[in-house]
Amino acid sequence: MMTMTASDTSAPSRRGVAAAILALGLALGLAAAAPAAHAEAPRDAGAEQFVQAAAQKVLTTLSDKSASATQRKAAFHEAVNQLVDVPKITTFVLGKYARTITPAQSAQFTQAFRRYAETVYENRLNEYRGASLKVVGSVVRKPGDVIVNTQLTGGPPGPPLAVSWRVLGSGSNWKVVDMQFKGVWLAITQQQDFVSTIDNAGGDVGVLIAQLQRDAQKP
Repeated sequence: MMTMTASDTSAPSRRGVAAAILALGLALGLAAAAPAAHAEAPRDAGAEQFVQAAAQKVLTTLSDKSASATQRKAAFHEAVNQLVDVPKITTFVLGKYARTITPAQSAQFTQAFRRYAETVYENRLNEYRGASLKVVGSVVRKPGDVIVNTQLTGGPPGPPLAVSWRVLGSGSNWKVVDMQFKGVWLAITQQQDFVSTIDNAGGDVGVLIAQLQRDAQKP
């Protein structure tokens, strides 16, 4: 039978004490780094008011049964202009190709993307036409860059739909630069898809333009 010496029996004890001290130190360090539990992220009332008014106008425009299809489309176009920074998104979705596209291609792409983007927004929101939009909060990423969180009610059966809007601006001058719908940020996803399409076409932006023109015609 083996007999334990004094040094053998004290080793586990010393290791246990050391582990306890280390754990306490880590806990104190994490507590110091973590924000206070009661602290709230800053909100931006101006950004929230902008989204509440401008996004609701887009939804209301889609449900205007007194207008003809042509009138509704024109009103939707104008409502999107008030809500969205279309030029900024148009440049963003091209990714690296925004720096190399020719002026002629840029004009073609701008026209094709505008029609395509409006079709995407309309299709995404169409089942919620006439729905009520309610701002439920916002998060200031940095001054002038805010995520506004909303809920749509009155659409398809089920719980309210969460929709987030990334807006840039200040005061009463705000514009949406991306929209998270059903967990997907549209502009970010479009950039990934568009750059991949151009890459696969050997850098030919014309292939993407032709694709957008076809997609804009789909019901």
